[in-house]
Amino acid sequence: MRSVRSRAALGATLVVAVALAAAGLAVLLVLRGNLTDRAGLEAEVTAREVAGELALGTPYAELELDDADSHPVQVTDEEGRVVAASEDLEAISGTGTAEVGPDPSMAPAPTPDDDEDDDGGDPARGEVSTDTPDFANGTATVDGESQEYRFAAVEATTRQGVTLTVHAGAPLAAEQEAVDTVRTSMLTGLPVMLLVVAVVTWLVTRRALRPVEGIRRELAAITASEDLARRVPEPESRDEIARLARTTNETLAVLEESVGRQRRFVADASHELRSPIASLRTQLEVGAAHPELLDVRGAVEDTVRLQALAADLLLLARLDAGERPGRTAVDLGALVREEVSQRVADRVPPQVSVAESGPLEVVGSRQQLARVIGNLLDNAERHAERSVALSVRAERRAVIVEVTDDGAGVPEAERDRIFERFVRLDDARARDDGGAGLGLAIAVDVAVRHGGTLAAGTAAGGGARFTLRLPAAPGPVR
Repeated sequence: MRSVRSRAALGATLVVAVALAAAGLAVLLVLRGNLTDRAGLEAEVTAREVAGELALGTPYAELELDDADSHPVQVTDEEGRVVAASEDLEAISGTGTAEVGPDPSMAPAPTPDDDEDDDGGDPARGEVSTDTPDFANGTATVDGESQEYRFAAVEATTRQGVTLTVHAGAPLAAEQEAVDTVRTSMLTGLPVMLLVVAVVTWLVTRRALRPVEGIRRELAAITASEDLARRVPEPESRDEIARLARTTNETLAVLEESVGRQRRFVADASHELRSPIASLRTQLEVGAAHPELLDVRGAVEDTVRLQALAADLLLLARLDAGERPGRTAVDLGALVREEVSQRVADRVPPQVSVAESGPLEVVGSRQQLARVIGNLLDNAERHAERSVALSVRAERRAVIVEVTDDGAGVPEAERDRIFERFVRLDDARARDDGGAGLGLAIAVDVAVRHGGTLAAGTAAGGGARFTLRLPAAPGPVR
C-alpha cells in the first residue's frame, strides 16, 4: 500500500480490531464469571437447605429432593458412598462419585425419636458447616436430558455425629445461552464496525491530505515550468499541513533569491571577464601581426587582473558552497602589521595604529582574514586623497579593526549596497581603476562567517570608515 490514506485506514482498522477483540474477550469473561457465580450461589442455597434438613434429623427418604431438573442433589457419607439422591437423577459427574442412588447395604438413618436423651428432653441437634463450600462444574442427566451444572458441596453433621456432604447443582444453561448470544452479537457486529472505521478513516484522511495533494501538484508544476516565482497554496488552518505549506513557500522564496543571485553573479562575472580577455586578446593579436607594437606591460596587467578576478570568483564560490573557516588562533595586530609591511609600493601608504592593551586574538582562518584586511586597504587606497589609517583595538570581548581614508566617503543611502557583489559607486571611472566590485562583498561574507560584522560609516575627516568587528578568542586555541 503506497497510499497514505490506505495505510492510515488499515492501521486504524487494525487498532480498533485489536481493541474491540480485547474488550469483547473481557466482557465475555466477566459475563461468564458473573453468571457462573450466580449459579454457584443458587447451588449453595439448595445444598444448605438439604444440609439443614439433615442436621435436624430428617431421614434420608424424607428429604425434599424433588426438583431434580433445576437442582439435582447427591448426598454422600465420609467414605464417599451415596446415602441419598434426587429421584429422577440418572447420571452425574463433578461431585466425586458417579453413583446416583443410595447403597442398598447402607442402614437407614435413625428416626428423630431414637435420639431423645434419657431425661425425656429435646432431641440433640446436628450442625451445618459455615465454611465456604467447594464449587465444581459437572454434568447431570435427569429424565434422559443431560446438562451442565455448577455444583456446591456443603458438609452437615447429623445428631448421631455422622458427617455428610451434600452436592447440589444449578444449571449453567442460562450462562451458556447468554455468553453465546453476546459472542454471536460481537462476531456479527465486529466486521460492520471495522468496515465503518475503515471507511470513515479513509474519508477523513483523504480530506485531511487534500491540501498536501495541492502542494504536491503545485511543486510538480514548479518543477516542470522552472518558475520559482510560483507558490504552493496555504490552507487556512493552523495545523502541521499549513505550517508545511508556509515552510515550503519560504524555501521557494529563498531558492528563488539564491537562483537569481547565482544568475546575476554568472552574468556579472562574464561581463567582468570580457573586458580584460578582450584587451589581452587584442594586444596579443597586434603583437602577433606587429611584434614591435606589442604592449607587454599592458598584457601583464590584464593577466594579473584576470588572475585576481579568478581568485575572487573562486573564493566566493567556496564561501557560497558553505566552506567553514578554520579554528586556529589569529593575532589581528600581527596580521595587520604583516599586511601593511607588504604595501611599501602603495600609492598612499597606510598609517597603522595597533593598541597593545587587551587580547587581539580571534578564531578563524588566517588566510581569509588577511584577505579581508587587504581588500579594505585596497578600497581605502583607491578612494583616498592623501592618507589611509588603520587601527586595531580590543573592546568588550571583541577585536575592532578600523580602516579610514580622506576621500569622498560613502553616501549614507549606499552604505548597504556597496557590500553587494559587482557593485561600484564610481561607475563613470574606468574599470582598470575601479576594480570588479568584489572586494567588499568578499570582506563582509568572510566577516559574517567568522561571527562578526563589517559596516561602513563616516571618518572624522569626512572620508569613509570601515569597521570590522570580530569576537575575541575565548581562550587558548589549540
